[in-house]
Amino acid sequence: MKDDWNSVLDKTTGWLLDEAMWIALGITAVRILLILAVSRVAIWLIHKAITYAILNRNPSRLRVEQRRLLTVGKLLKNVASYVVHFVTLMLILAEFNIDLAPLLAGAGVVGLAIGFGAQSLVKDVITGFFIILEDQFAVGDVIQTGQFKGTVEVIGLRATRLKSWTGEVYIIPNGLINEVTNFSLGNALAIVDISVAYEEDMDRAIEVIKNTVMQVKHESLAKTPEVLGVQALGASEVTLRVIAECLPNTQAIVSRLLNAEIKKALDAEGIEIPYPKVVTYHKGEKGGA
Repeated sequence: MKDDWNSVLDKTTGWLLDEAMWIALGITAVRILLILAVSRVAIWLIHKAITYAILNRNPSRLRVEQRRLLTVGKLLKNVASYVVHFVTLMLILAEFNIDLAPLLAGAGVVGLAIGFGAQSLVKDVITGFFIILEDQFAVGDVIQTGQFKGTVEVIGLRATRLKSWTGEVYIIPNGLINEVTNFSLGNALAIVDISVAYEEDMDRAIEVIKNTVMQVKHESLAKTPEVLGVQALGASEVTLRVIAECLPNTQAIVSRLLNAEIKKALDAEGIEIPYPKVVTYHKGEKGGA
């Protein structure tokens, strides 16, 4: 028993006095500390980049919801931190000569199972990220995606909510938003067509319309309306076209205003707007018309 104890003591003493072992442990400790330091610096740089790209950017449209950007920024920071911590843990385990192949294989299987089980959810979240990061549209914009058109009320990480002008609310998963038409990024164009009878003097009608539209004032107008001239020749009317550049999503208001003012001006000048007419012939007693 005493010999066994002496043997264990000798082995322990030899192990503690092994210079090569202590050098290897010192190198391993330095490498682990270096890995930890690099991971902290990497996390700091990634967080700074996310802050610069999302939180501190100056959006061209002030309607961008700041809370939504803050949420996405924090979520991106958390994801980046988890990834860096996972890689750091793998590198530290590798320093202790631990076989990482089974761990990576198990993590791959788990990730694959989660990916298949939540495929649509992951697609929705990723699409939501890009919608917000690329500023494709913002809260308050009027957009159309597929058959749905309305004002954006909420941009979530999973779904976007639209409200149509008639009051319907559409909740659309972000993964289904493949194509978007944004009507709020630039000025709109109001197009007004006016029909005038063939019997009227076209030059006079155009002059009356020009003088009328030049006097139209409205907060939605971006430029003075312009009379393009004769647009089409119909069966019983000549169509004159007027265009007006206006603020986004105000073309309907401007069109109604121009129609009303032009109608009043044409009536005041006695210029006829064509309408269906029926002429009836009655035969006389002797067959005459």
